[in-house]
Amino acid sequence: MKNIIYTLLLGSAFTLMGCDSLLERPELIKIPDTENNYWRNENDLRLFANDFYPNYFVGYNTAFGTAYAPLTGYNFSDDLTSQGAQANLLGTIPTGTGGSTTATPTILRLEHPGPNWNFYWVRKANLLLSRLENVAKPNISEEAFKHWTSVGRFFRGYEYSRLVSNFGDIPYYDQQVAVDSPDVMYKPRDARGEVMDKVYDDFKFVLDNMRESDGTGYVNRYAAAALISNLMLFEGSWQKYHNLDGTRAKKYLELARDAAQYVMNSGKWSFGADFKSLFASENLAGNSEVIFHRIYDDALAVRHAVGSYSNGTESQARSANLDLLKDFICIDGKVWQNSVTPNASSFRLQNLAKTRDPRFEATFMDTVNTSASGTLVYAHKFAGREALGYIGSSYPAKWGSNTNTNDAPIVRLAEVVLNWIEAKQILAEFYGGAAVTQGDLDKSINAIRTRPLDAVATAKGVTKTAPLLLSSLPNDPERDADVTPLMWEIRRERRMEFVFEYARIQDIRRWKKLDYLNFPTEDYRLGAWIIGNVDLRDKANPGKIAATYKNILQVKNAAGQIITYDGTNDAQMVGYYVVRNYATRLAVQNRNYLAPISQLLIDEYKDRGYTLTQTINW
Repeated sequence: MKNIIYTLLLGSAFTLMGCDSLLERPELIKIPDTENNYWRNENDLRLFANDFYPNYFVGYNTAFGTAYAPLTGYNFSDDLTSQGAQANLLGTIPTGTGGSTTATPTILRLEHPGPNWNFYWVRKANLLLSRLENVAKPNISEEAFKHWTSVGRFFRGYEYSRLVSNFGDIPYYDQQVAVDSPDVMYKPRDARGEVMDKVYDDFKFVLDNMRESDGTGYVNRYAAAALISNLMLFEGSWQKYHNLDGTRAKKYLELARDAAQYVMNSGKWSFGADFKSLFASENLAGNSEVIFHRIYDDALAVRHAVGSYSNGTESQARSANLDLLKDFICIDGKVWQNSVTPNASSFRLQNLAKTRDPRFEATFMDTVNTSASGTLVYAHKFAGREALGYIGSSYPAKWGSNTNTNDAPIVRLAEVVLNWIEAKQILAEFYGGAAVTQGDLDKSINAIRTRPLDAVATAKGVTKTAPLLLSSLPNDPERDADVTPLMWEIRRERRMEFVFEYARIQDIRRWKKLDYLNFPTEDYRLGAWIIGNVDLRDKANPGKIAATYKNILQVKNAAGQIITYDGTNDAQMVGYYVVRNYATRLAVQNRNYLAPISQLLIDEYKDRGYTLTQTINW
């Protein structure tokens, strides 16, 4: 299977022949200062475009970096609960931050995973497009010109999609802005829909003109289409569920569907690898599901720490809550309340690993973790199975510190098919699209469920989940009244698939379900079902709970009572683990769907005689 990978330009090793001769040599990895010496050929264009890759395809980041990294960067959603008070969403307008001229990737607070008010990457894309048209065009073929124009328009569209997702209305620039053009530089916001129409046009051009292959490690039409399906699904569903513009919603959703369909129809990727291997493999080049990935390798001096924070020892401040555990489907394809799977109603981790969709066992430890998880449920999704064998001893570099070298998937087939089926269902429900068929489910959700199981999972008794059938959709008593049964199952599939990845916080934002973060039920303050004198036993006194839990440990028993361990009631400490010192967050407000800009930035515009309006509802 064909996979697309990328690495960063790391420089070269030089043999020093003498200081003077070395210093006199031209810098081979730096763009020349004079344009007459640049934009000569495709190699120059590629060198300029390489800078986009580490910004947009972060993977597991590097070293201890967390921006846009799963687990360490995306650890804020309704899936996860922490000890003590839950983190509040932004409640006030920032006074001294929020604008940035740096090219460094950042995440604007927990609830808005995206860039700050920063047009560096827009300018870079526009600079590429300008030089292509005005300098490079005579030097390259028409096919090459269209491809590199597609590259520039893809990254411009990508950046504007992220900016719009954070701020809504935003100034749109499709040309390089001269430093002596303040009226342009300090222009007011353009309407969200108008900006995204420009993004739509960019993406349409990309899907028509980008190369289907441009060499190992470089973005091509398939990788771009997969990512476009993500970005257009976000905007199309935002337009729908936030009651903005139905015509635009339909247009964007159709592009999300068609971009995903393009990848699916190619037949280049399939669900031929187990779930665990997607995240814990040293080499994803041969993985049949991975469309684009980032290489980590000691030889390249590119390493990360995400695997370490999934090794069973490093702390996970936000950990899976009972609400998430209850959402995992049983292997007979039914919700736990209606399942006939033996032990389906047991929320012991050991039983959940066998009775729930295999992604549960591949994502979480099947025993409680008392030292590193606030809910006792620990995610080991991003570390190899062998890593858990080092708990209590020294870890090898592979799973310790910031020296992990497992590759990171950037986009994979599961994302594509889930984008496709959701876009189709929204179009069917609201915009006259064709109804989703059983065949559609078989090509998407049910194809995911056919993934092979690895040997460890099989040995534990893990089995594949039954297919989702239109004729007998699960009857979930917890389903939101405003969500149809089929859409509920599509959303459940995303929740199971993307735990600790980018998707959940973005999904509940675009569905206008951010109020889930108000933790409306008690399940959000609970973890798995524990047996105190088994899971938290005193090793020196069989049948007793460790003394350190006295007046601290609480469980919610089968009768719904909260029981506190007093040092003598060991046998009563059976029930759902109650997160220690749990306190809810301040209520989410409607304004939290978008990010404010800093007062400092508004004042900067004002000082120059211009007006920058604050984000809506702020």
